[in-house]
Order: sequence, then structure tokens, then C-alpha cells
Amino acid sequence: MTDPDERPIVAGLERPETPQETAQRKAAAREKRRANQTAFNLIVAIVASLLIAGFVGALMSNDRPGQVNVIDYAAVAEDAQSGIDTPLVVPSLPERWRANRADVQTGSDQVTVWTIGLVTPTDEYIGIRQGLEANPTWVSNVLERAEPGDTVTVGGREWTEYDQRDAESPGNLAYALVTEAEGSTVVLFGTAPDEEFGVLATAVAEELTP
Repeated sequence: MTDPDERPIVAGLERPETPQETAQRKAAAREKRRANQTAFNLIVAIVASLLIAGFVGALMSNDRPGQVNVIDYAAVAEDAQSGIDTPLVVPSLPERWRANRADVQTGSDQVTVWTIGLVTPTDEYIGIRQGLEANPTWVSNVLERAEPGDTVTVGGREWTEYDQRDAESPGNLAYALVTEAEGSTVVLFGTAPDEEFGVLATAVAEELTP
């Protein structure tokens, strides 16, 4: 609806807006849009902050020393032993040694392997692999064809060293010890210092048949 001068009549006023009223209405509309946009931006910022905080928190949790999904390897070994004749190695270790893996698998080479993954007190890694009725080829495959070194005696047993600490990227095969017992071959491998390898090798030696 318009007035005789073709100006629109505003509902509620029953007459055309004055220039001042038009300016006030537009200013109020702009202010409302700004307020809505500010509220929307605030919500987006809060959501983004929460997502970033959660992501950073997850990273810190993963990198924090001592955060290990601890596995009771003795219980796993007990369950698995019923179908295996050769005694599985279950070393008794001091506190602060934590297992993050324990399982029995048979590979394509038909060698059954008992594996324990350990996080040491210095937050390094040592893996135990006990190959049942294994052969030299199995050892070579586990250690990715590393060259054997000296023979050392630890825990009253002879172990063959495989030292790749000076290699460019040895990963978890930086150092290894290998020994043989009746019915099985045991490989210890990882990134830990000699002292922790010594503790583990001694504990493993106590489990093996002379």
C-alpha cells in the first residue's frame, strides 16, 4: 500500500516512514545483524578451541612417559601354554617394567613364536621373541639379516650380540641378544641400554632349560 505520493505505508505506522525513521530502522537492522554475527563467531571460536584442546591433550597423553596399555603377559602365557609343549618364557621382572604386547602366532615359515613387548624403566623398548623349533633363517628374518657379533655370557648363558646402534636407522633392532635352549631360540631386541638388556637377559635365562 502506498500514499498519494507513491510512498510505501509502513505496517504499524499506517503512514510512510520519515527519512529519520528509515535511517533508524536500517541502523537497528545492521546492529542486529552485527550482534548475530558476533554470537555466531563466538560459538565457532569456542568449538574450535575445544577441538584444538582435545587434539593437543591427546598428543600429550600419547607422548607422556609411562602411559602404556599394560598387558599381563604371564596370564596370556598361561592361557597359551595348554596347546604348546615347550615352556614359554615368562621372565620375572622388577617394578616399572611394563608389557604392551603378549601373543603367540605362527608365521608363514610355520615357526610358532611367543612375543612379549616391554617398556623398560627408562621408557625404552625391548621385545622378546621365542621361536619354537626355530632355525637360523628365522633369526635372520627377525633381525632383518643383521650381522652377528661377539658372544657374551649373561645370566649364566651364552648370547650372541647383534649391535646396530651405529646404523643410520636401526629402529627397534638397534641391539639384540640371541640364545638357544632346548626346543626354542630366544631373541631380545630393542633400544634399551646395556644395563636393561642385562636385567632382562638374566631373567629370561632363569626361565630356560639348561
